[in-house]
Amino acid sequence: MKYLGIVEALEADLRSGRVARGERLPPQRAIAEALEVDLTTVTRAFNEARRRGLVEAHAGRGTFISEKPEGADPLDQSHPLIDLSMNIPPQPAATDFRKIFPQGIAGILGSPRGLLSLHYQESNGAEADRAAAAGWLDQRISGTTAERVVVTGGAQCALFALCELLVGQGDVVAAGAMTYPGLKAVAVQRGLTIEPLAMDEHGIIPDAFERVCREKAPKALYAVPTIDNPTTATLPEERRRALASLARKYEVAIIEDDPYAPLRPERIPAMAELAGDITWHIATLSKCATPALRVAYVVAPSASKALRLASVLRATILMVPPLMSALASRWISEGTLDEIATAISAENVERQRLAAAILGEASIAADPHGHHLWLRLPDHWRAADFAEHADRAGVSIVPSSAFATTAHPIEAVRISVGVAPDRGALEDGLTQLASLLSQPSLGTRAVV
Repeated sequence: MKYLGIVEALEADLRSGRVARGERLPPQRAIAEALEVDLTTVTRAFNEARRRGLVEAHAGRGTFISEKPEGADPLDQSHPLIDLSMNIPPQPAATDFRKIFPQGIAGILGSPRGLLSLHYQESNGAEADRAAAAGWLDQRISGTTAERVVVTGGAQCALFALCELLVGQGDVVAAGAMTYPGLKAVAVQRGLTIEPLAMDEHGIIPDAFERVCREKAPKALYAVPTIDNPTTATLPEERRRALASLARKYEVAIIEDDPYAPLRPERIPAMAELAGDITWHIATLSKCATPALRVAYVVAPSASKALRLASVLRATILMVPPLMSALASRWISEGTLDEIATAISAENVERQRLAAAILGEASIAADPHGHHLWLRLPDHWRAADFAEHADRAGVSIVPSSAFATTAHPIEAVRISVGVAPDRGALEDGLTQLASLLSQPSLGTRAVV
């Protein structure tokens, strides 16, 4: 991973004497520009360097090479990092993963045909796993059949394979002005152009999509329709229908990335239900259960198109981890997956209440059942500066530039409430952010 490469290079420079203890490091944005990587990569590198005891952050002053002697305990920190950057679900007390993981795996391997879960499987997934997925997905996409389902190794894997299948180099993908960074990463790798679509509090605006269809002829529309990442907007049914109608009119494929739908009690028809003939629906378990499974399901427009997607996966990952896929199927059949999603949703409700109470009158967009919120910053703060100063204060968040498909994004940050190990740690992190919000911007430019 790129961020680990940065940390390892810093360690090597420290051992060779190229950097000295106590030396101040450049701002994260300057490092990102110099290395030609995104800001979140550098932020993760700084977080890992702090965890290893290589650097120390001092609020208002910057990040410095640690002056602790060799052999000092890297975890002995007076201000340990509070990570509110990674958008993963909380681990609610009602769900003991240390118990249900080994129990589930033991149950699979102990069954008469359990050892088959250790073998190679078809690239579209084992038949039993596709059937289990179809039954689970039918709750929100009626008429889903196993023949249309492809089991993949996570949503990012599915997204890359779909772009490989549907969009050629130099083609245009339409997406929100703020969108999932994973799409941006795929676009860079595949040589795609992301055409930004105007958004409001309800998500992508259909008129903006039609304008892009007329002027840019996109090959695909990418949307996170439920609890959008990062804006938290959920597309109302009327808007989903309008976008689907426009996509059909202009012959645009829809990639519907819908990881958060299982967390919301209200059911809104998926775009795959409204326009199943042109929609590829991605449903990962990373957000409604745990990213450790590395399992996501794709509902293709038809059985033949599902096989075409499987052929792309065969050339990349070959197959989903079969034991994890079997475990996901077991959790579906036993009702465990729905129980986990319900527990995560309930924990998110409590964490979002805590966030609202601490951040008070700040401009926040949030869904009570989601595990992130979108904080619009006051006029005196730039998002990059705010995120950097939060990091120096020991709280990691993500600035709007990580999600932007426009040159001049709004000044906002995404705060993830799920990653904190407990509500106490979350409260500490949010309190730091609330204090920082009330301060004037503390410019980050180095003094020359």
